[in-house]
Amino acid sequence: MLGQMMNQPLLISSLLTHAERHHGTREIVSRRVEGDIHRYTYRDLGRRARQMANALESLGIATTQRVGTLAWNGYRHMELYYAASGAGMVLHTLNPRLHPDQLVWIADNAGDQAIFFDATFLPLIEATAARYATVKHFVLMGDRSLMPAETRIPNLRCYEDLIDQSPDHYDWPQFDENQASSLCYTSGTTGNPKGVLYSHRSTVLHAYASIAPDALNLSSRDAILPVVPMFHVNAWGLPYAACMVGAKVVFPGAAMDGKSLYDLFEDEGVTVSAGVPTVWQGLLGHTEANSLKFSTMTRTVIGGSACPPAMLKMFEDHYGVQVLHAWGMTEMSPLGTVCTLKGGQEDLSPAEKFAVQSKQGRAIFGVDMKIVDADGKELPWDGKTSGELLVRGPWILDSYFNRHGEDTLRFDAAGLGWFPTGDVSAIDPDGFMQITDRTKDVIKSGGEWISSIDLENIAMGHPAVAMAACIAAKHPKWDERPLLIVMKKPGAEASKEDILAFFDGKIAKWWLPDDVVFVDAIPLGATGKMQKNKLREEFKDYVLPTA
Repeated sequence: MLGQMMNQPLLISSLLTHAERHHGTREIVSRRVEGDIHRYTYRDLGRRARQMANALESLGIATTQRVGTLAWNGYRHMELYYAASGAGMVLHTLNPRLHPDQLVWIADNAGDQAIFFDATFLPLIEATAARYATVKHFVLMGDRSLMPAETRIPNLRCYEDLIDQSPDHYDWPQFDENQASSLCYTSGTTGNPKGVLYSHRSTVLHAYASIAPDALNLSSRDAILPVVPMFHVNAWGLPYAACMVGAKVVFPGAAMDGKSLYDLFEDEGVTVSAGVPTVWQGLLGHTEANSLKFSTMTRTVIGGSACPPAMLKMFEDHYGVQVLHAWGMTEMSPLGTVCTLKGGQEDLSPAEKFAVQSKQGRAIFGVDMKIVDADGKELPWDGKTSGELLVRGPWILDSYFNRHGEDTLRFDAAGLGWFPTGDVSAIDPDGFMQITDRTKDVIKSGGEWISSIDLENIAMGHPAVAMAACIAAKHPKWDERPLLIVMKKPGAEASKEDILAFFDGKIAKWWLPDDVVFVDAIPLGATGKMQKNKLREEFKDYVLPTA
């Protein structure tokens, strides 16, 4: 016997309809590439998204065809989020920080029919326009004043002209909630990037889960500033969650420096923000140098890579900002865990609370996880045993897009699929997960694992260290030993001996790095993560002093 409830499909357009009807006057504020601050409301967003949906159809883009974007965080980008997906097309966010060859490969693999781009990326499109195999339309996201007088870009169109020429009446179509809605590609540190194709159902369910009190705790009373780019896993789903709750949205555009972000936080009353640790380093550097405080921000979501404990302490102890340590992947839409204390943990000592908050957190509803050994046997949740982390859930990838059926899942005895994350983790009895390393980054010394992440986090606590990466270096006796690569803060002084002495009492002695190398810069990937693959290549022939 079936329940007698209405069968309403979970569609992205329903989020916009809800925001427009119930939070129509709530503001969306954007720092534009033009340099000014733009303001409008959810009601304006709804009207312009309908106009853009009409415009996309007038370009001949059909249902499920892909619409590419090459843009910063801003209101026009958000309009495309809803216009393309709401009309039944697939929004494909391209990462402008990738190499042009990779951009062309990704757009071709996706079969993009159009690319919408911010004026910042005009030179990039000029250089690559002739190379795309499927793109029929290029649209500059601005008004006539930004259009070039001469261009080599075929069929270049003006975004605001498309809006002005299109009616604002549009009935959002109804279709199967499992239809594809958006497409993101992994950053591709090895080989070509892989496409992750989200559905309307997975996106709406992910938004539901993310706003919960034990997740990101979002409401209409919040002002959300997504520092995480809209081309990185759909800004961690925040443009959808914001519509769901009717929160004010503040977009930083291309200005990601500490001063620009801080000014927006203060001017717009931002209460919650989200980004990777490298962005927060710049922000905290600005606030420390100028003795500034946050007047409205109460919490920040830190993900993409592990939050260094020193950063967590600085936010919470010095600024009174709650750090929501989160973990996820492009393949997970991305949210998997958030670190919020459970009932009964409020009475823990400060040190005990900090130990919990330093972990990546516990699974939100909808995400199931387990850790396994090399033979696939499930390991205990004792907080000590580490194994490969596997996950499953309704917003977790089943297989990659356009990979000819390549299977990415593992199966248990019941035939249920699990996605292998590539993370090495431990889970404590309360369900709090802590990543100890990536399977490709773990250092295996004499058959025993050493966590590169733990060594990096400790090094980052040294007052002279701006960034630290730990990789495996070859050793004739132990096979591999840790090599610590350090970038110092401007003007700071520290020797190899100073850095190694900082580890005293914090780790087992056999974990101590065998050497420290100082560098001017550590390579970062397109999403702000350290590129250890490049460091491993650079130092592949490095000879340790003890070797």
